[in-house]
Amino acid sequence: MLDFASNTFAEWAWLLVPLIKILVLLFAAVMPLVAYASLAERKVSAFMQDRVGPNRTGIPLTLLGFKKDLNIAGLFQPLADGLKFLLKEDFTPAHVRTFYYWLAPALAVAPALLSIAVVPFGSSLSIGGQEHKMVIADLNVGFLYVFAITSIAVYGIVLAGWAANSKYPFLGGVRSSAQMISYELSMGLALIPIVMLVGHLNLNEMVRYQAQHGWNVFPFTGIGISWKNGFAITGFELRNVLIWIPMLLSFVVFTIAVFAETNRAPFDLPESETELVGGYHTEYSSMKFALFFMGEYAAMITGCALIATIFLGGWGLPLPFIHDSTLTFKTFTGADGNFWGLFNIATFFGKVIVLIVFFMFVRWTVPRFRYDQLMKLGWVWMFELALANIVLTAVILALVR
Repeated sequence: MLDFASNTFAEWAWLLVPLIKILVLLFAAVMPLVAYASLAERKVSAFMQDRVGPNRTGIPLTLLGFKKDLNIAGLFQPLADGLKFLLKEDFTPAHVRTFYYWLAPALAVAPALLSIAVVPFGSSLSIGGQEHKMVIADLNVGFLYVFAITSIAVYGIVLAGWAANSKYPFLGGVRSSAQMISYELSMGLALIPIVMLVGHLNLNEMVRYQAQHGWNVFPFTGIGISWKNGFAITGFELRNVLIWIPMLLSFVVFTIAVFAETNRAPFDLPESETELVGGYHTEYSSMKFALFFMGEYAAMITGCALIATIFLGGWGLPLPFIHDSTLTFKTFTGADGNFWGLFNIATFFGKVIVLIVFFMFVRWTVPRFRYDQLMKLGWVWMFELALANIVLTAVILALVR
């Protein structure tokens, strides 16, 4: 058993602590979220279409001699789906470009898992008598790292479309590359006002800034209510009202760009079943198809984690705090103890789950765009709006500073 208080652990903490974070984040958080996001997608769609959804797959007690299986509301459905992908025939068509055909699924899923390494999923915890930040890689250029890695994901889709040597996958790959170029610009420009306001490219510092000044999408945390010398509102600043306008615009542009970058409906043109059969993964089966499936959901989880980190306070949650007859809101950091460190981790993943459900509601509510509408939205509206928002932010910061 690993003794966190031992001298050996302290000597090897530089290696062991990141490994523990990777194992916990990937195998105890991200992978279960990927699996159960697929179940949640089917449950949400069933709810919105007045259907039942998956509710049968549970513990197969009949295999042990019992008369009835234990269904548990279909919670074992992701496990059954995973076994199905493993047991299906892994068929490689004769006409494909074999090396790139095999490489593409790995390139589709790896960038989403790599980019989440710089996203802070909590404040800090005391491990082995030392405070450790709950982020795998606390890079000062984490903002740029995310964009560099996520832009690689499109290569998996493009390679899949080209290597399949078939017309429908090829069209899906071409669509994906054009879509990525169109919305990557808007996504990057939407975050420049955040950098101008916070002054950091470090995602952890962005969260700590919001813990002190309020969420970027709602910067009013410092407001309090005092009744000591009569009823009064304290901490209200005109600066927060003015800066809220460009921050809200950045939030809207960035969220729409995340939908497009992750190929989620209504931007799922690269795989639209009504036009391209299945798009770039038409020729794939078994675990290679499952990797594309995992890549889509992992990318959605990473996108939701970025939205929560940059705009919704990350792991911070302002809680009511009464002191000297004044009600204010305070975000507790990991320095306040491991209880609040674990509370912040739960807060972060709670926000991510809420955003995932929001993405699913949008998918089953909004119809798919035509391709010309998708391009027009990206180049005519979002690109110009993001540029204008940078100018607006600069003007407001010059006035209030």
